[in-house]
Order: sequence, then structure tokens, then C-alpha cells
Amino acid sequence: MTPLCRFALIFAVVLLPVPAVADPLPSWNDGSAKAAILSFVEQVTEAGGAHYVPPPERIAVFDNDGTLWAEQPMYFQLIYAFDYVKALAPRNPGWAESRVLRAAMVGDVAEVLRNGQQGVMQVVMASHAGMTVDQLQASVRDWLAEARHPTTGRPYTAMVYQPMLELLAYLRGEGFKTFIVSGGGIDFIRVFSEEVYGIPPEQVIGSSLVAEFVETAEGAVIRKLPELNFVDDKAGKPVAINLHIGRRPIAAFGNSDGDLQMLQYTTSGEGLRFGLIVRHNDAEREWAYDRESGIGRLDTALDAAEERDWTVVGMESDWRVIYPAEAD
Repeated sequence: MTPLCRFALIFAVVLLPVPAVADPLPSWNDGSAKAAILSFVEQVTEAGGAHYVPPPERIAVFDNDGTLWAEQPMYFQLIYAFDYVKALAPRNPGWAESRVLRAAMVGDVAEVLRNGQQGVMQVVMASHAGMTVDQLQASVRDWLAEARHPTTGRPYTAMVYQPMLELLAYLRGEGFKTFIVSGGGIDFIRVFSEEVYGIPPEQVIGSSLVAEFVETAEGAVIRKLPELNFVDDKAGKPVAINLHIGRRPIAAFGNSDGDLQMLQYTTSGEGLRFGLIVRHNDAEREWAYDRESGIGRLDTALDAAEERDWTVVGMESDWRVIYPAEAD
């Protein structure tokens, strides 16, 4: 090849268009939050880099309510429990003796919430106890197929956040293992976690009732009892992570004070760590609430985010779209 031909070949190669790298987070607006996520992932996955983390240690934990899907006007599992209690009320006249269950039967959400976590758990136990896990999950599956959100009219599984779906996929593509760590019921979330989030049921951690093994004519089953086993909220989240995962996560994502200890535990470990809080500040496209909210209260954790340099995502400014139906 003559020098002239060699030069022409090199010149032609230089001029070839370079394919654009696809944006892994297209529903995120460019800004500090998106940049922080991309920078963290790049650093912990760069082989030979100062902050490299081997794939088995790339554990990311996500709260569910208010982080992966919406939680207003109240937690979706509680709406399911209300619906189920109302449907079963005629067969359970004794429930009328309970102020909380009477309120649930007529849809008085405020009265149930006035009784705090105890009131919520009473409704959940009434709707879940006595069923086998298979029966409970079949009931949830049927409910999800028919029920619609009271404000948007969408199926509840369409009330997930498109930016967070992209984040889950991005992390898994970079060798992360993603877990749900939720105050919601473990058996409830396991019904849809794999189909909606790509997270298999064995990677779901949640609150639970006591259960028992029973042999029936149809076979061996696990039956739910009307007794609280574990509340996977606040300080319970790190305990559950240690019990179920056995590794300290390197990244944690939440939205409320109930996620504070999970974020503290995750970001207190050695090496580069990442904590992120989703802040609901978009009243037009979703809801705006934080410090004074009865659902998803974000107060202490918001202050901690500033002190500990956690990333705070403002829905209004950081998310181009909210729900999958709005994505291009």
C-alpha cells in the first residue's frame, strides 16, 4: 500500500461516525442526581479502579412504597386489605366488635390510620390470616388484575416509576443484584415483583405474619396466622438485610423516614457507598409531601441526607416522566 493510500484509509476511518452510547437512564433529566448515579456505578465497576467492587458484593437495596411505586392516598397493600375485609365482612360478624375493623368495613381510612401501625396491622391480619400463602397470592393477583387507583384510574402495577425501572435495569446490567426491602408484606410484593421490577421473589424482603406448616388432603402448605412475625421498617430493615442477604449493600434507595436506618447501614460500610432519597415534590404529575405527611413522612431522613451527602432526587426537576405510560 502506497503512503497516499495508507493516509486515505486512516482519514476515512477517522471520519467514520462513532455510534452514540445509549443513555441508560433516558427518563432522568440531566443534573446532579443522574450524574451522581452514573459516577458511582462507573467507579465501582471499573476493573482496577480505586473503588472497584467485585460483582458478588454489588448489592443494591430498594424500598418499595414511594420509591418504586406510588403510595398515595395510602399504601396499596392497605387498599387491598380494606377491599378484602369489606368483601369478607358478611361472613365475619365478630369483626363489628372491633373499632378498627368496623372502620375498615366502611372504608374509613382516617380512623384506621389514627390507630397507627397497630390499626394497620389489625386490618392486614384480618385480610391475610387463615389463608395459605398460595391462596393469599392468588387473591392478590386477582385484585391487581381488577383494582384501579382511585385518583388516576390506572392499574396499581402501572403506578410504578419509570425512572426507577430504568435504574434497576441499569444496575443489573452493571453486575448488581437488586433487592426490595419494604415495610409492605413479603407475600404481597412477591406476587408482582418479578414481572414488574425484574426482581425475583427470593430477592424480596418484607414484613410478615407468623406462619405454620400444615399437611392437608391437597398437600403440604404454609398457612398464615393472625400474629405479627416481623415488621421490616425503620431499624428492622438493616436487621432483615443481614438476616436475608448476609452482605452489607453498597447502595440503598428510599423515600421516607422508614428508610433512614437502611441508608445509614448501607453508607456506613467501608469503600465507596451510595444513598439516594426520592423526594415527592411534584404536585402536578404525582403528589407533593414530605415532613408533615402521614404516609411516607420524610423529615429526619431528609436532614440526614444533607449531613451525609446522600443524593436527593426531586421528582419535579429530576424526572422527565413519572410513569411508564408517559415514556416515549
